[in-house]
Amino acid sequence: MLKSVVAALGVSAGLVASLQAVSADSRGGGSDYNGTWNVQLVTESGLCDSRYSFSLAVRDGDIRLASTAEGASVSGRISGDGNVGLSVRRSGTSGAASGRLQANSGSGTWSVSSLCSGRWTAQRRSTRVAQAD
Repeated sequence: MLKSVVAALGVSAGLVASLQAVSADSRGGGSDYNGTWNVQLVTESGLCDSRYSFSLAVRDGDIRLASTAEGASVSGRISGDGNVGLSVRRSGTSGAASGRLQANSGSGTWSVSSLCSGRWTAQRRSTRVAQAD
């Protein structure tokens, strides 16, 4: 049972390039970050697996999973100055992440409740926005 709980949390955490909502004044920016981004998460403490990778799609400041095959939902925003805020939900578990993107890369921190936390990095794969499956 612990293994299944850790696996569920791990996937949720891995999808965390999940960040808490960016303030309302950030709406209207973020189109400079349009495209598909590869995200790597590294767990620094807690019960989650050590590393995760996934793709996010950014369009006009809105962030979502590049594929719906993950079984999770991601919502978030990027402000015009690159500040990122997301949240992820999967199987009743939620996580949050925050950080900053630059032209083609970014970094920040993430957490899943008090169960695990770490850092993330991102690289822009393309300026074309991937379509969800």
